[in-house]
Amino acid sequence: MQTRARTKTLAELGLTVAGGSDVRITGLSVDSRDVKDGHLFAALPGTKLHGGAFIKYALRMKAGAVLTDRDGAAIAADELDGSGVPVVIVEDPRSALAYSAALWFEVQPEVQVAVTGTNGKTSVASFTRQLWAEMGAAAVSIGTTGVEGAFTAPLAHTTPEPVTLHRVLAAAADAGVTHAAMEASSHGLAQKRVDGVRLRAAGFTNLTQDHLDYHADFEEYFSAKSGLFDRVLPEDGTAVINIDDDWGPKMAELAEDRGQDVLTIGRTSQAMLQILGQRYDATGQEVRFEWAGRIHQMRLGLIGGFQAENALMAASLCIATGADSQEVFDTLPMLETVRGRMQFAARRDNGAAVFVDYAHTPDALETALKAMRPHVLGRLIVVFGAGGDRDKGKRPLMGQAARHADVVFVTDDNPRSEDPDVIRREILGGIESGEATEVGDRAEAILRAVDALGAGDTLLIAGKGHETGQIIGDTVLPFDDVEQASVAVAALDGRGL
Repeated sequence: MQTRARTKTLAELGLTVAGGSDVRITGLSVDSRDVKDGHLFAALPGTKLHGGAFIKYALRMKAGAVLTDRDGAAIAADELDGSGVPVVIVEDPRSALAYSAALWFEVQPEVQVAVTGTNGKTSVASFTRQLWAEMGAAAVSIGTTGVEGAFTAPLAHTTPEPVTLHRVLAAAADAGVTHAAMEASSHGLAQKRVDGVRLRAAGFTNLTQDHLDYHADFEEYFSAKSGLFDRVLPEDGTAVINIDDDWGPKMAELAEDRGQDVLTIGRTSQAMLQILGQRYDATGQEVRFEWAGRIHQMRLGLIGGFQAENALMAASLCIATGADSQEVFDTLPMLETVRGRMQFAARRDNGAAVFVDYAHTPDALETALKAMRPHVLGRLIVVFGAGGDRDKGKRPLMGQAARHADVVFVTDDNPRSEDPDVIRREILGGIESGEATEVGDRAEAILRAVDALGAGDTLLIAGKGHETGQIIGDTVLPFDDVEQASVAVAALDGRGL
């Protein structure tokens, strides 16, 4: 990934040092191990430890300046005194870093959108990129599955920290990318990672239980999500809101109060783009909807009723950024399933199908199962678990959500540092006695579920989606649900691998 060889003064990055002194810096770093001679080191407040504790290491690496808050400066006061290194002290160093990163890297794709919500972000971002690409634009999507499209790069986080994010955006723009659709996670928004990204439009999908180990309650969770509209998206931008969600009207009101244009989608008559009906088959669905007084109907090769909402939100984001509505709608049938999102994995000789989905919250699991049901002639079987070191309150709710399946297997997800037996017990606490089979080993659970498939049955393997590893303790072991499903089907049906 290319970066520009340049230097900039602190003033050129919008930063002011007490006393008026200014220096020229050679780069930006948020990790003291990445600091090079002359870098600006950003010592940010963290959930467990303040970055001020690492200022001393950044100074040893010859940092040219430090950006932090008063707490960070106080932590490293002894090291900073007499160092001669300028210290920029601001109330919100995360926001300051984000805007400085935008100024440092300078360029971004011309047309950019972001989408937030508990579920659907990855699909909406990918669908938006696919639509743009089919209409001839050089486009990328940025999020959980990395940077995909006309420019590719791996990412460690759904919404990267600002230096990485703006480096990626600049590299994509340098490679000729003109359109970018990105996911904006609640963590990323709360930590101001998206600040400084020049957006034309933003979307809100839904708000359901997740990340309440990080956010104190739903109001705080909503507040983090709303930052996309009340802080990042400019006043002349367009907010695309799923008005059917309980939190949708509140988000729409917030956007309207800022003077943003609001485009609503949903199934209610209040929606500007209204879904009128759906008809399902084994591999997709027919969707009927109304836009600007005209009714459209088309087939989508996507499993799950909610995928119509994701596809139409993507279409709305394209329209909001200048695309012709009819051209967008004509392109919708070309959409392909996102990796790990209602992804077809394998089919048994008796016709039974296996799908993999990332559903890892109670609402996502319930939504996935209910959406899968109309596509299934026989029984609906599910394999799922819950992650360790995450919101424990959702585990019995995950068990309750599994009631929408006919056959249930509870297994391990990413137990991390927790005892997987305890996690499974907490999930089983939400399931009526005798209504689920507990199989700790995920590969064995998938094998047993595939073995249970009869003609007309469908299996949904939920929770890990696109992930290619299982986190047990501090170790990431290779594990891919799609691969495991294919192996199980091949073994049981006597096919060669």
